[in-house]
Amino acid sequence: MKAGSNLLNAVSAVALTAGIVVTGAGVVTLAGVAVAEAAVINRVDVRGNSRVDASTVRGNLTISPGASFNNNDIDESVKRLFATGLFSDVQISVSGSTLIVTVAENQIINQVVFNGNKKLKDTALKNVVQSRQLGAYNDLILQADVQAIRDAYSAIGRSDATITTRLVPVDGGRVNIAFEINEGDRTKISSINFVGNQAFGDGRLSDVITTKKSGLLSFLSRKDVYDEDKLRADEELLRRFYYNRGYADFRVISSFAELDETSNEYVVTITVEEGERYVFGDVSVESTVPGIDSDSLKGLIETRSGSVYSAKDVEDTIMSISDRVATQGYPFAQITPRGDRDYNNRTISVVYLVDEGTRAYVERIEIRGNTRTRDYVIRREFDLAEGDAFNQVLVRRAKKRLEELKFFSSVEISTQPGSQPDRVVLIVDVKDQSTGEFGIGGGYSNTDGFTATVDITERNFLGRGQFIRASVGGGVDTREYSLSFTEPYFLGYRLAAGFDVFKKTDASYTGFEEAVQGINLRLGAPITENLYLTTAFKYTQTKYSGITTVTSNPERNAINRAIASGSHDIGALSYTLSYSTLDDNVLPREGISARFTQEYAGLGFDSNYVKTTAKASYFGMLSESADLIAQVTVGGGNVVSTGGNNLRVFDHLFLGEETIRGFDTRGIGPRVFNGATEVGAAGGTTYFNGTVELSAPLPAISRDFGLRFNVFADAATLYGNDISAADFGTQTLGGSSMDLRTSVGAGIMWASPFGPLRVYYAEPVVKKSYDKIKKFGFGASTRF
Repeated sequence: MKAGSNLLNAVSAVALTAGIVVTGAGVVTLAGVAVAEAAVINRVDVRGNSRVDASTVRGNLTISPGASFNNNDIDESVKRLFATGLFSDVQISVSGSTLIVTVAENQIINQVVFNGNKKLKDTALKNVVQSRQLGAYNDLILQADVQAIRDAYSAIGRSDATITTRLVPVDGGRVNIAFEINEGDRTKISSINFVGNQAFGDGRLSDVITTKKSGLLSFLSRKDVYDEDKLRADEELLRRFYYNRGYADFRVISSFAELDETSNEYVVTITVEEGERYVFGDVSVESTVPGIDSDSLKGLIETRSGSVYSAKDVEDTIMSISDRVATQGYPFAQITPRGDRDYNNRTISVVYLVDEGTRAYVERIEIRGNTRTRDYVIRREFDLAEGDAFNQVLVRRAKKRLEELKFFSSVEISTQPGSQPDRVVLIVDVKDQSTGEFGIGGGYSNTDGFTATVDITERNFLGRGQFIRASVGGGVDTREYSLSFTEPYFLGYRLAAGFDVFKKTDASYTGFEEAVQGINLRLGAPITENLYLTTAFKYTQTKYSGITTVTSNPERNAINRAIASGSHDIGALSYTLSYSTLDDNVLPREGISARFTQEYAGLGFDSNYVKTTAKASYFGMLSESADLIAQVTVGGGNVVSTGGNNLRVFDHLFLGEETIRGFDTRGIGPRVFNGATEVGAAGGTTYFNGTVELSAPLPAISRDFGLRFNVFADAATLYGNDISAADFGTQTLGGSSMDLRTSVGAGIMWASPFGPLRVYYAEPVVKKSYDKIKKFGFGASTRF
């Protein structure tokens, strides 16, 4: 190409002196008047244009009257005119003191149509092609459009689709473009085979990769579409999986797909070499940078001698040390892990070496591939900006944050040399994915009958990274409505600000109907990568209707007496500390999730109390090969009055199916009795709960189908009560002792193409005669 370009320049130079012109189409013509190497013209004459104004042609020339020019100016002018896409041919010649520019205009596109397409709608294809109505026709662009349509069909598993074009001239120098499409059959994946794996079965490894075998509902998820780039990404997922489980020598020998043209199905084969499993040996920190004390960094090490080798633990340690030394004034410090394998003992000793790294700065951050998500949503996940010191650790952290957003199906960050030796350009390649969900949930109880909820959620509203959810639900006697919104970067800071507006009516009580409405204002900020703080103010207004009077109903229960005023307002401040090391928020296999909340109600409103709740869950793998996951959850709560009076009945704590399955909402704890008849839940002041759960893939069914079963045992107790005795009248309070309830059950979880779906059946084992039972529950959600 370079030799050809030099030849063209040489020919142009000779041609100018001989009165010969080289046209943009590569045609040589005789100009009639010789032009010197440097010449001057007095005017520009534009010929051949009918739709394009002559001033547009002159504006794209590097030659102007009165200024000298040479063959390079002519070459550049030709290139600029072709780059406009308005012309099919350009010729420049000189006649005396006049520069003659002769153009042949491209036809104007009158209409772009698609024929034969069913799987991809016209709107989707119009977003793929560059040819546009009223735009200039260009043959090169048309060829690129054909390839773009092929790629679009390959992305949905129709790689054998064929596309041809048909041009239909119409009056006025216009043309209609028709893309004739034969969509062909859908290409599927008949099997995914792993070769060389011994520590983990094919089913477990199939869970790790994103490419899936074709199944009954694969046409909804499109995960069975073969794509070479996706297969390369799957190789990286397998490496991470093995590296984090001790297999430091793991490597992918090969991965390929063979197409059976008779069945139009791929067979994917991935050959691996697992190697030996290692544990950490000695772990230490060394520093060559004056002013950095190695001993002070040892507390940041997350790798421990004797524990299974994990590349993630090594990376987390690097990030922690990098953050510490950067805050000490060493932004260019480089942390390098130096591993020493002991093949006999199967250990890896690691030394974290802190060196003064190369001084380099970020020249710019270039973002590509985001068709929906705004650039600033991606940029704000970086802790570095243009002009900052380049830090590879911060780049890896930004990549992790972008992946955790779940806005993108893939995130890749690479570097290119900048304009100076100490400048680096960051290239961020992303691919947007669906971030909306449509959810359905419900259940059945022997008191309220069937209940159902429907909600719509968008996690990347208008591509701004904002969260919004609208929900409506209810049953025979209840109605619920809510709207939530969160801005994750309030005022440009890493502050999540949001609100929740809600309303609920409940006519299931004895003797009255309750209507609750209010608003919750939230502000949250990260303390560390795993610890998060949220503060909130919540205002709730409760109104009651249909309340019977004392004279007409002397047997009115304690709940009626407590709300005789007809309304009640609550203003409460709260804070929540959340901690999470979960490896996945949808189906966690390892990690800890914990939450602690305290709420203070008062502020001049009707309720005065301090409410404290806590919950912690641990997830761990009992068997990697069987994908057997264990979950242990414990929790508790307490509420005390701070206003010198007894607690209002609805300020108490209530427990039910959300804590102990097999029991209904407000199903356990202290009750109000009229003689031997139970008339309502009174709530409690203290509760404790615990859950043990095991889950595994459903046997005899392919794991690619996403079905898992779980068995569980729940236990909880709710006791204590602070309702004034005067509120009971002739009625009594029962069930306030610390009586334990337990239940056992089983369920099925389906990671369906519509989203996660859960169904369970729970049988109460230890219960009281007055408890409210709900043995069956279900829920579902879907992305859009």
